[in-house]
Amino acid sequence: MPALIELTQIIKDYGKFRALNGVDLTIGEGITGLLGPNGAGKSTLIKVLLGLVRVTSGEGRVLGHDVQKEAAAIRAKVGYMPEDDCYMYGLSGIESVQVAARLSCLPTTEALRRGHEILDFCGIGQERYRNVETYSTGMRQKLRFAMAIVHDPELLILDEPTSGLDPEERESMLSRIGVLSKKFGKAVILCTHILPDVRMVCDSVAILAGGKVRLMAPLEDLLKSPNPEVRLDVADDAESFCEALVRRGLQCEVIGNNRLRVFGDSTEVADSIWKIADEEKVAILNQIPSQSSLEEVFLQTVREKRHADS
Repeated sequence: MPALIELTQIIKDYGKFRALNGVDLTIGEGITGLLGPNGAGKSTLIKVLLGLVRVTSGEGRVLGHDVQKEAAAIRAKVGYMPEDDCYMYGLSGIESVQVAARLSCLPTTEALRRGHEILDFCGIGQERYRNVETYSTGMRQKLRFAMAIVHDPELLILDEPTSGLDPEERESMLSRIGVLSKKFGKAVILCTHILPDVRMVCDSVAILAGGKVRLMAPLEDLLKSPNPEVRLDVADDAESFCEALVRRGLQCEVIGNNRLRVFGDSTEVADSIWKIADEEKVAILNQIPSQSSLEEVFLQTVREKRHADS
């Protein structure tokens, strides 16, 4: 997978405070979740990626451009959705998006056409003609998203994009992000504190703590359990079925009248389980492979950082 972002030993000091402390980060295509506790350096890292601050030392490239020398070229190719409001009083929704498009050098008529197209995609209807200061929190969130994508950027950096949205709108926002990545090939950095959002749409995860990237891995790998097992619900007596599994070389434990667990990776033991169930005439009602919790991975990574610093 080609690298779209490459950072090497990035250090950023604000006076005596070191916000980033030797960041090494490589991000490719797909959706990457950027996680970290408050004060981890996420906001500073985003500013570095956008070329908004000069680094103290280190090297970095975004979409092939040097973060120190080609900041304008980077921002022309990146769509950034900030966490805080960034609208202009007195403008309607469509005018706000049109202004964002014009700032990216789209002609006036094309900017208006793109504005309407993007607002349709973002689920903003006739509200587009109202002044933005009358918008609800959720509406302003969708407007910021529209302004970030109107110029068709190659890379999206989204800071807390589902904050303030109700459950239905949150699901719709994540769906739009997924469409942009899967259908239109946009690379996305999703900076959020909402871990279920990460599990729903992200392909990989980077965890920042203490100004360093402490963990960078595919989400699928992070969710693999260190002690893999499969939990089964059966329609018949679990004890008899467990004995049948053990006779055929599987490790098994009964954890209820109709529930048992089989030790081993689900991809390796699934075929054997179903074959034995067919032979024993046992109906399997449910099969759940074990997974690590993303919350557990996050907390363990942050704790390891604190332990290393103590």
